[in-house]
Amino acid sequence: MPTAAPAPALRALVRGTVKAGIEELGNGPAIVVRSVSALRRGALSLEDGITIKEGADTALSLRIPLVLVLASSGADVSEGIDSLHGWGQGARAIAACSGMVPIIAVVTGPAISGPALLLGIADIVVMTSEAFAFVSGPAMVEEFTGVRLGLRQLGGTAMHARSSGLCAIEADTEDDAMAHVHNLLSLLPANADEVAPLGPLDDPTDRAVPALREVIPSRTTSSYDVRNVAAALADDHDVTELWSRWSPQLVTAIGRIGGRSVGFIANQPQALAGTLDIAASQKGAKFVRFCDAFNLSLVTLVDTPGFLPGKDLEWRGMIRHGAELAFAYAEATVPRVCVILRKAFGGAYIVMDSRGLGNDLCFAWPCAEIAVMGAQGAVQILHRRAAPEQRAELQAEYTERFLTPWEAAERGFVDEVIDPADTRSVVARALDALESSREHLPGRKHTIGPL
Repeated sequence: MPTAAPAPALRALVRGTVKAGIEELGNGPAIVVRSVSALRRGALSLEDGITIKEGADTALSLRIPLVLVLASSGADVSEGIDSLHGWGQGARAIAACSGMVPIIAVVTGPAISGPALLLGIADIVVMTSEAFAFVSGPAMVEEFTGVRLGLRQLGGTAMHARSSGLCAIEADTEDDAMAHVHNLLSLLPANADEVAPLGPLDDPTDRAVPALREVIPSRTTSSYDVRNVAAALADDHDVTELWSRWSPQLVTAIGRIGGRSVGFIANQPQALAGTLDIAASQKGAKFVRFCDAFNLSLVTLVDTPGFLPGKDLEWRGMIRHGAELAFAYAEATVPRVCVILRKAFGGAYIVMDSRGLGNDLCFAWPCAEIAVMGAQGAVQILHRRAAPEQRAELQAEYTERFLTPWEAAERGFVDEVIDPADTRSVVARALDALESSREHLPGRKHTIGPL
């Protein structure tokens, strides 16, 4: 039996801790750049930086995904400033790939200082249970702050998945991590000039989902898992969630509808009632921009009572970061379908891909509540002098008149109020109709936007 030909390698005879070559991943070839941590603990030399640069340049030239598999103790101290120059070249080349080809990083061990910053350039980061990453290590943190932390307390996989938002997917081993990469690349196009290949068409797009009629609890303050709604809309109920533990009040996932890859972004009532805060806005904005760059249509599922109030949030820049999500949606040119499931109040309604921000089609379930605010807050403002016994009646009146989808539909902000059981077929038909839509991009160097 003939053996398979070895994968093409780049700079194969150059000595160093980084190797690069072409491997088959997902739907086709990808450039895989691997650091070999057994050599000098993966310290990056000048030649290693150049190998990273050559890998990124080749991925950009061939228009194929770039996968970085990193385990590095940082720049090679023995080389001095040369190693820093090499890292800079690699970082610049990876940045040039951004928005042109998918960039996925896999961390299998330490990623310290410069190599850690490379993770921030990647689109999606997968970390194994043995991984940890930080710019400044525990010794330096203790010296400057007096706080003693372990490696994983400071930069372990669980911390980055939960708190920093760096880790999109947690994996047990490197093999498990590469399986996740294979799955992700099967859902994505090779580059920004293509669309993702069609998946299996075994699940009919006109499949009714009667269970969605019962998913919203009768009590408006009760919660439910919006991931079940996204899964019900997706082909074969299969979705791949990203950043599941970071800001869980917003769900971001990739799946297929009618064989086409789409991005789902949804408020999660199970966490903070689906309110938006700084992290949720950043998470949503990054995901929207990622989907827009790689031609994944966006399906937004709305159920949010507003932005989370708080002095600390305002002081840390809620205005600036909240605008990131609005800015990302406003700039997006891919087909955008919005479905309002329940609550859609105030500024949070606007930034969750409202008609005002330019969604292509907007649908609402009959139980949807679309208004400036909820009944209790509105009555407190409009009838602040009303007696307590009157307020219940006024709230009921406000709810009946304003907390419905019909007023928004009459004004054209909602295109159709639909039966929840028909949501999959309605969204699928909408995406079919929008498949050939195109938007003219204004000529400019780049936008600035809130960061």
